[in-house]
Amino acid sequence: MRSGILNKPELGETLPSAHPSEDALTLLRMRRSTAADFLGPPGPDAETLADLLEIAARVPDHRRVVPFRFIVFEGEARDRFGEVLEAAFRKNEPEADETRIAYERNRFLRAPVVVGVISCVNKDHRTPEWEQVLTTGAACQNLLVASSAHGFAAQWLTEWYAFDADVADALQLDDNERVAGFVYIGAAREGPKERGRPDMASIVSTY
Repeated sequence: MRSGILNKPELGETLPSAHPSEDALTLLRMRRSTAADFLGPPGPDAETLADLLEIAARVPDHRRVVPFRFIVFEGEARDRFGEVLEAAFRKNEPEADETRIAYERNRFLRAPVVVGVISCVNKDHRTPEWEQVLTTGAACQNLLVASSAHGFAAQWLTEWYAFDADVADALQLDDNERVAGFVYIGAAREGPKERGRPDMASIVSTY
């Protein structure tokens, strides 16, 4: 795995307009999420995680709104957040048995690092809200691809707690914020199987 931020450009520096790379094309052709249930240690160290987040933030962003932010969960923070998940789940599912409750509490323990990607739409900005939301989705995808390039497996999930009001309060989300997803990052305990892909003929047309 690589560490450190490599070839970080200076502000105003002229950059290459393209980066021909067979390795990058192979990564994109073969990209596949690994289910969080099949992740484990090790996860990225502090320097690598910083690089992952910087790459994630390097997305198309019309008028530089930066309509997203990241919340990092690692170490004991994952277990502490499990208390939030358990309380919210018990409230929503009062008849659930203890096995299910334990599973919900331990969701963030499935991977060494979980990154919450938060959409922060600025509704007063002249950049359309839809464009801001798409920018946040691009940050999630960048984080997946960067994780793979650094040698880690990852999965982008929402699941019920991304839409739960009590969880949002615990995350201290503002009224203009919502969870775009939680990206689980770690080492795969087994390789993912290829899944069905779109029939290109049915989704490509010529104007």
